[in-house]
Amino acid sequence: MKNTEISDLFDEIADVLEFIGENVFKVSAYRKAARAIREMPQDIEQLYKNNQLSEIPGIGKNIAQHIEEYLKTGSISKYKNLLSEIPGSFIEMMKIPNLGPKTLKLLYDRFKIKTLDDLKRILEKEEVMKLPGMGEKKIENIKKGIEIYLSKKTSNRISLGIALPIVTSIVEYMKNVCINISPCGSLRRMKETIGDIDILCTAEDTKKVIERFVEYPGRRSVISEGETKGSIIVKDSLLQVDIRVVAPDSYGAALQYFTGSKEHNIKLRTIAKEKGLKINEYGVFREDRKIAGKTEEEVYEIFGMPLIPPELREDRGEIEAALNGNLPVLVEEKDILGDMHIHTNWSDGSNTIEEIAKRAIEKGYRLIGLADHSRTSKFAGGLTVEELKKRNKEIDEIAKKYPEITILKGMEVDILGDGKLDYPDEVLAELDFVIGSIHQGFKKNVTERMLKAMENPYLDIIGHPTGRLLSSREGYSVDIDTVIEYAGKTFTALEINAYYDRLDLNDTNLLKAREKNVMVCIGTDAHSVWMMDYLKLGIGVARRGWLEKDKILNCYHFKEMPLKRKKCYNV
Repeated sequence: MKNTEISDLFDEIADVLEFIGENVFKVSAYRKAARAIREMPQDIEQLYKNNQLSEIPGIGKNIAQHIEEYLKTGSISKYKNLLSEIPGSFIEMMKIPNLGPKTLKLLYDRFKIKTLDDLKRILEKEEVMKLPGMGEKKIENIKKGIEIYLSKKTSNRISLGIALPIVTSIVEYMKNVCINISPCGSLRRMKETIGDIDILCTAEDTKKVIERFVEYPGRRSVISEGETKGSIIVKDSLLQVDIRVVAPDSYGAALQYFTGSKEHNIKLRTIAKEKGLKINEYGVFREDRKIAGKTEEEVYEIFGMPLIPPELREDRGEIEAALNGNLPVLVEEKDILGDMHIHTNWSDGSNTIEEIAKRAIEKGYRLIGLADHSRTSKFAGGLTVEELKKRNKEIDEIAKKYPEITILKGMEVDILGDGKLDYPDEVLAELDFVIGSIHQGFKKNVTERMLKAMENPYLDIIGHPTGRLLSSREGYSVDIDTVIEYAGKTFTALEINAYYDRLDLNDTNLLKAREKNVMVCIGTDAHSVWMMDYLKLGIGVARRGWLEKDKILNCYHFKEMPLKRKKCYNV
């Protein structure tokens, strides 16, 4: 898949256009195209071959031509031409969080900086603070952005949402030459970021497996090609993928060994030693006799445990829970009745209410929650009260056409600077549910604003509670422990935002929420029907947080859904 390559190029084109002062609508067009391509799980090359580029939201004739040019030649002439208009290092510098093209242009015009070292140096000058839009806080944020940028540049980890489609594609490609096949490691544990990908398999013809693997169409290069192992670099992310062929009677032991975290496996080996056993990737042994290894189930059974789900294998009490018979019955995809955070074209979504309903029905959902932006989020097409009423009327009309699915009237309402919500209570009362989110003032009294907002009986869910972006932003200045505790006291649910660059709340905070008996809601924050496929990432995070289905709003039909407003008003 070349989705990431093309979307990154379009973002860079938008950055350069903004730097040189190009028309804001042209800049926006490239940014929208980049976002649409990055967020869709479909392979853009296949869409091009099927003449379906026009079906991607935000892809007009001009941008479609750029895509075609890249797929045919590996480059875009417009991009090459734009690079000649800026210093060579600026493409990378514009990726620094909290900097951006406009600020970089301001500093370039005044100080003629050209390198990252130049930038670091001038940020120490007092005269920088006197520039328009600058100041002590802004400079501090840019310095922090440089730290984040340099840290990520030296890290080889990528988002789960980028890695998962890659490994899914490879596994599907390899199935016809394998008997058993599965990814391992942190990806199988559904960690939010992934290093190298490990794939384990069994097969009748080992040689055929390796030969096929190194010919994977998405490979960039082949690192190694052995008798039972192979390694490639994939094109789209420069990610290393390794495959290993093992004997059938060792498959379960190897799957356990290469899936569990280091800490989980050390504890299991300690237990084995206490029992006079030895465990490794080949099996479980009593002296020289193998007594288990064909399946993971029999490996754990030897130690008096049921199978521990991969997502739990982090040595956070899962082995003790398994030995005591207290493992949670984790939520599964089949338990989820629908997606609770979808934007329509009434605000900044790409699809109509009817298109979203149809897609949800195709996915087998029983309900969907439409949550457009509120009026203060003008940058995202936030709805006025009158527009909200019109949207709700359209929902009623569409709902009559599709009685097999419940369409909930929700909104993603801004939490304002004083902690109040962006609509008056009488408007909020007309909705089925409300997600309260912070979209401005990330450093300003965030904790206090959230606590104040949770006192409103019509605020049912706090959206993306820490505000982080895995690729570029640490998040709000928020005391999340205090927010979690108050959510439990006020019956407010917390969101798992399943968009791959957020995955917020994360697993660590979900464990805290579980202790405080806090309800959770999973939403993709979808701005196109393509993005609805990210719900599985949110389910993975929920499982890593030990969540069972009774603690997740999406697992209830609307009439039984334990929303805060129902507790407060008995409706």
